[in-house]
Amino acid sequence: MTLLLIFFLLHLHNFLQLSSPQTLPRNITSYACNLNQTAPSCQTYAFFRAMGPNQLDLTSISDLFSVSRPMIAKPSNLTSLNSPLFPNQALFIPLTCTCNSVNTTTSLSYAKLNYTIKKGDTFYLVSTNLFHFLTNYQSVEIVNPTLVPINLTVGQDVIFPIFCKCPTKTQLQNNVNYLISYVFQPFDTISSIASRFRSTTSSIVEVNGDEIRAWDTVFVPVSRLPDLTQPSPISVSSHQMSDRRGEVIGLALGLGVCGVFLIFIGGFWVYRELLWKKKVGKIGNDIESKKFEVEVSLMADVSDCLDKYKVYKVEELYEATDGFDERLVIQGSVFKGYIDGKYYAIKKMKWNACEELKILQKVNHGNLVMLEGFCIDSNDANCYLVYEYLENGSLYTRLHASKTERLSWRRRLRIAVDIANGLQYIHEHTIPRVVHKDIKSSNILLDAHMRAKIANFGLAKSGCNAITRHIVGTQGYVAPEYFSDGIVSTKMDVFSFGVILLELVSGREAVNEEGKALWVEVHENFTGNDQQLKHKLKGFIDDVVLRESCSIDSVMNVMSIAIASVHRDPSKRPSMVDIVYALCKTHDLFTDISEDGYSPRQVLAR
Repeated sequence: MTLLLIFFLLHLHNFLQLSSPQTLPRNITSYACNLNQTAPSCQTYAFFRAMGPNQLDLTSISDLFSVSRPMIAKPSNLTSLNSPLFPNQALFIPLTCTCNSVNTTTSLSYAKLNYTIKKGDTFYLVSTNLFHFLTNYQSVEIVNPTLVPINLTVGQDVIFPIFCKCPTKTQLQNNVNYLISYVFQPFDTISSIASRFRSTTSSIVEVNGDEIRAWDTVFVPVSRLPDLTQPSPISVSSHQMSDRRGEVIGLALGLGVCGVFLIFIGGFWVYRELLWKKKVGKIGNDIESKKFEVEVSLMADVSDCLDKYKVYKVEELYEATDGFDERLVIQGSVFKGYIDGKYYAIKKMKWNACEELKILQKVNHGNLVMLEGFCIDSNDANCYLVYEYLENGSLYTRLHASKTERLSWRRRLRIAVDIANGLQYIHEHTIPRVVHKDIKSSNILLDAHMRAKIANFGLAKSGCNAITRHIVGTQGYVAPEYFSDGIVSTKMDVFSFGVILLELVSGREAVNEEGKALWVEVHENFTGNDQQLKHKLKGFIDDVVLRESCSIDSVMNVMSIAIASVHRDPSKRPSMVDIVYALCKTHDLFTDISEDGYSPRQVLAR
């Protein structure tokens, strides 16, 4: 009876906490950046347990954290990528931890994870049910200041900050290579955590303090990742009978307690709802007012393109996508729709589509995905962009995921020229210049004739040579100067294009299974004279290209452009004009690779 009473009081305490006004956690400063960390970012890991019916396979967890399955399997001591996971199975998730300024006075240390809102999601539910307290809803609100938590829309992209920290210079000198992110459980003690991770109690207290509460994220200093002992199917099945008996007993006990608990809280819930009705009504009126203001503003901003593009009704788009059915998702919040006998790609967005629309108004080129029309839905505060549909999907899929037709060298070269032409257009022929900011193989789409077009201008910026504190992008493609200093220029697109050239030559992904960027590997290995470079190139080229009869000098030409494009110094990267010129002159071969920079025109003139 005493146990039942304790169980009841604990649940009542949790319920009252969730019912109270949401405030910042007391330990929010625990996630601040280390002032004396040696670099603005680092590679670290989070300890994560697979729980719930939707997290019992490696694919779903790798999708949640935006990393590949091998990147989780290797540090987690998993022998198979396809075997199902067991409930509560322990994993190490790799994170790219970065120091981020969230306002003028606060900088938080976290890994940025993009998550697309699904039906029934809230900041709190995703933080607790999916990420298991590796973040919290208050921090999600801080890093997404423009979003309204009570008015989230299916398909909306939200940044979830996964708490992490980078070692300081002193910690690195003391052989601390990682600060593992771990969620403190109610049954944990600091000494038990130290024993589990082969750390020490004093080092954990030094990083986190000694006032650690249940569900806080703590950072465990280690020199290397401890080996995780994973369950085998045999050992798990041998305990299933006894586990089931325990489940039945636990279920009976839980039902009895829940009955008493529900009777008690019934009256309290009714009272609470009456109090909230007035408050929600006021919030609803405020939101409707804001919707109207934003709609008027957006219509004024896009008034110039009302004649240029078709304005769709939201009913048309719902019919075209079967109510935005998940079966028709192409990628993220882009759906395949069928309108008047033709397929379209329909992008569902919040009101922040305004900037993208402004940029798309002034661009028109055969190597950019064409905008056909748009729709503004004031009821749900959504904006829809309707693009042409490209039949052959993304370059990423063709290079890395397709098991059927592989791209020939000539086709890869043609794709490279198409991308370069599209970038040259937005860099040189728009006023002011447009920087795409998210050039990657998954944003390069292929039409029925396998011609390439640049898609997704959601992060694009009109104007360059600016500095931003809001760093966005995809690991492996982000230029070093943008990542470290927030410098926005056309040369960051050149860098990303260079990474795509490396993908085309090698057939490898921009980041390998260990989390190492392809361009870093090239910087480390491709040095020496022309003969040495050609010898190294043979071990780097995609096997599909090697089996062809193409000239090694032709591949070396493209490799030269790629290496020049990913130069660490943006001033020494070629412009897109130079790159287009060099790519279109592949019969005039050159192999000059220099640390002092590279000018295709100079080389070709020899």
